[in-house]
Amino acid sequence: MAELHDLTALDLWAALQRGDTTPVEVADHALERAAQCDPDIGAFVTVTADAARQRARELERSADRTALLWGLPLADKDLVNREGVPTGFGSRLFQGSVAPASDELVKVLDAAGAISIGKTATPEFGLAGYTEPLATGPVRNPWDRTRGVGGSSGGAAAAVAARILPFAPGSDGGGSIRIPAAACGLVGIKPSRGLIPSASGVTSLGGLSVGGALARTVADSALLVDAMIGRENGRIPHHYALQAPDGNDGDLLGAAVRGEGRFQLGILTNTPFDDELDIVIDPAATAAVSEAANRYTNMGHGIEEFTLEHDGRYGERFRALWHGSAASLPVDGAQLTKLEPLTRHLVERGRAISARQLIETLGALTEFERSVIEQFSRFDAVMTPTLALTPRPLGWFDADDPEHNFRQQCEYEPFTSFVNVAGLPAITLPVGETPDGLPMGVQLIGRPGGEATLFALGAQLERSIRWQYRAPA
Repeated sequence: MAELHDLTALDLWAALQRGDTTPVEVADHALERAAQCDPDIGAFVTVTADAARQRARELERSADRTALLWGLPLADKDLVNREGVPTGFGSRLFQGSVAPASDELVKVLDAAGAISIGKTATPEFGLAGYTEPLATGPVRNPWDRTRGVGGSSGGAAAAVAARILPFAPGSDGGGSIRIPAAACGLVGIKPSRGLIPSASGVTSLGGLSVGGALARTVADSALLVDAMIGRENGRIPHHYALQAPDGNDGDLLGAAVRGEGRFQLGILTNTPFDDELDIVIDPAATAAVSEAANRYTNMGHGIEEFTLEHDGRYGERFRALWHGSAASLPVDGAQLTKLEPLTRHLVERGRAISARQLIETLGALTEFERSVIEQFSRFDAVMTPTLALTPRPLGWFDADDPEHNFRQQCEYEPFTSFVNVAGLPAITLPVGETPDGLPMGVQLIGRPGGEATLFALGAQLERSIRWQYRAPA
């Protein structure tokens, strides 16, 4: 049998079911892999070896081995609480703070049979699209350790790309799954707002941040999303009356495995930031989209270029919403001086926004959401580069000037945040490579509740390109 870390999550699950390996052997192997690889990468801020081995032993004694993730290793993003484990939120203020109770998402993944081996790194409070926190140090890209991994689920992406983990959960409030997945040559899925009850986005300002998955294959990402959804008797246990559309056609893994269908695809020729920033698309990003479009055309899909119409004020409104989202952080008084410059700037600017300005911003972005959904409605999916630029060198983002820093982030990732504002599902696929061998991703944006179509399209492209066999040195 191949090395355990080379197996996909689905193949590893099958090996566990056959008895070719055990949860204890799988946990031990992931922990050994972390000890071997992570010192050069920094994907983990905490490794919970004793707890992982204890959990694996408990699973081996369990009579029910049919759980979706039985015996599979993953790690929690360091924004999520797991009882008895430190949650640092990527901040110097909270290092060593032990969580008194587990968040709902952790309980859902545990119920699915997963084994957490620790906590993955994130920028301070997950507020940046790169992962270089002062608290724990930068996360290095396994493909080129002079490059960053994006963010905010940067540690999760690095752990999966380095084949420490077969997949990992993340969260995405402006691209925080898709950005690091693209930078690290992975599949990354941001579901529709409201699809995953324990990480729905409904309670976050503007409905931005939702839970999702990073993996090496489309099927593995679908498997993890299914587990995060936590269906009960085949139905999603929604917590709120307003919920994502659900066709009740069964688990998403089926759509990812079958990879069936012919669809009409749009290629977006602009970004919502074009009127406010100097957006430059790297030739490698353009080439990745062209490669995907050519392959989809040869498969029989329809392709049409189009331009998103908007009033040119998206950037200022998203900036105001991002500021507002930082206003509620549990940091006050002298604690503010211990925040990183970008985080402190976001908090202070967010708390200076008036109620009227925030309400007007939310209203305008709701209209933007409706317009985007209407314009995208004639397509089954819309294609863009995931990132406008190649993975950025470590230290590229301005650590001292928050306004310049924010512009840099928008110029690096101009195609991701508007998908969160619109509440739509999106998947990034590792289609291309630069001449230097760095990954370049292509994003597919779906209709509300259109995850099955995205997984089907992703599976078709994966079968054609076979990116799952690429690995960093």
